[in-house]
Amino acid sequence: MDEKTPSTTDASTREARRRNRQHGLVIVNTGNGKGKTTAALGVLFRAWGREYRVRMFQFIKSSTSNYGEHKAAKRLGIRIEPMGDGFTWLSKDLERTAALAVEQWERCREVLRTGTEDIVVLDEFTYAMSYGWVPVADVVQALEKRPPAMHVIVTGRNAPQELIDCADLVTEMQEVKHPYTDQGIKAQPGIEF
Repeated sequence: MDEKTPSTTDASTREARRRNRQHGLVIVNTGNGKGKTTAALGVLFRAWGREYRVRMFQFIKSSTSNYGEHKAAKRLGIRIEPMGDGFTWLSKDLERTAALAVEQWERCREVLRTGTEDIVVLDEFTYAMSYGWVPVADVVQALEKRPPAMHVIVTGRNAPQELIDCADLVTEMQEVKHPYTDQGIKAQPGIEF
């Protein structure tokens, strides 16, 4: 075989690499440490740079929020859709908060079904499952039925075991030291929001 003719092994290796690039992953960023959303945003930004269709649904942050990631995403043309009503532990109307989470999940489920995006982030979504607003079994079923090349990242504390079992990659962020709890330093713009 001359040097210009690829071997069968090379062809099968190239095909295997192509298939691997088209295998969508379910990624879960969980734990009590900081960085779950930030890590998801990093992947979203990287994928956007490679011209992937990307979208983030936020389940806690409200549509009136003015966080740094919202400002940056707007400038870049990245879709971030906050639909919560703020931090659940501050909610004055948990029924409304639950209804917003269910409504947002229905929109997400449609995106997962239709495959309109290459990468979807469900930010702080574990809370909707752990509070019982969205059944974990429904989420797992939607993830299993999504288009095979679609990547999905789920963030939030206390990820349910069924979600962890369904995932391809799970990272648990663990707090070792925190400026607020250890030193009384308040949340810093550009770092935490």
